[in-house]
Amino acid sequence: MAEPSLKLRIRGVRKTYGPVVALDDTDLDLREGEFLTLLGPSGSGKTTLLMMVAGLTAPDRGEIWIDGKLASHLPVFHRDIGMVFQNYALFPHLTVFENIAFPLRMRRMPDAEIKRAVADALATVQLPGMARRFPRELSGGQQQRVALARCFVYRPSIILMDEPLGALDKKLRDEMQLEIKELHSRLGITVLYVTHDQDEALVMSDRICLMNHGGIEQIGTGPELYFRPESLFAAQFLGESNVLPASVEAAGPPLLLRGPGGIRIAAAADGAPAGGGPLNVMVRPENVRVLADGAMADTTLEGTVADLIMLGGVTRTMVKLDTGETISAKSLTSERAPGRRGARVRLGWDAADTVLLPRDTTRPGP
Repeated sequence: MAEPSLKLRIRGVRKTYGPVVALDDTDLDLREGEFLTLLGPSGSGKTTLLMMVAGLTAPDRGEIWIDGKLASHLPVFHRDIGMVFQNYALFPHLTVFENIAFPLRMRRMPDAEIKRAVADALATVQLPGMARRFPRELSGGQQQRVALARCFVYRPSIILMDEPLGALDKKLRDEMQLEIKELHSRLGITVLYVTHDQDEALVMSDRICLMNHGGIEQIGTGPELYFRPESLFAAQFLGESNVLPASVEAAGPPLLLRGPGGIRIAAAADGAPAGGGPLNVMVRPENVRVLADGAMADTTLEGTVADLIMLGGVTRTMVKLDTGETISAKSLTSERAPGRRGARVRLGWDAADTVLLPRDTTRPGP
């Protein structure tokens, strides 16, 4: 199969506000039909990058290409971009029909075509009977669907979404995540999405661009970032993690490492970063097991149960190691708890689940 064409190509884009570097030199590609999420904490540069793609913020330098055309300094209305905002930005004095029809009327589309296109858009977002209502008569989720319909009704080249679900409660936000994902799949639209919510990014994205300190920390699929983070920041921002400092003791296989207090940790031999030196060892809590008597694992540690936290279908067991560090293990909740507070337990995990990170891989601030 042929590679999808590039809808968006960003090269060397930079933005500063006085001495503050909002976005350092940044390169990014967005493929046709892709759902790419810009994920990161406040101040990481994700919204600045989105606003430059939209044409609402001018870059200090660098190039932005949309559909093969240089668009770095094109006005907004020449970029063929659609936008969905957190506050919906619906016109309160217009009906749902007229809100969705607005971009079509601006493009001087004939009335018959507008009527047909709006009806199709309302059906797509499952609001076929809402055309005559006003935004104030809709729920938050319904208003968000109208904002989505208004955005894709004129088939823009790229749809930009800036934290569009941030104002919704958790249950509705979870529902809308799946609806937007299904809509993207069904229509084949190209989406550049901004969020600080890691779960939202994992649920919806084809790829995630993790940003930190005004630049890209790591980019890849959700599983790539989650299971093979390339920096301490990526490991700790996306999902829960247990992190311990360590150094290589023996080449293996398996690779053997010495952690705090001399504890031994096993890792896959091909996981060692080049150059040696001090490392960070990361393992996800769901890969850590509370071992039954006689059970073995590649890495085995001993400690005391400090706390048991039931999170519905999952229970987190917090174990304080004899060396003083605390390790979290996750398991499915059952009436037979994997220990009790104060109990002595053994923890274990497989060498393949140990992720090694050089200590200096976290992106520094600009």
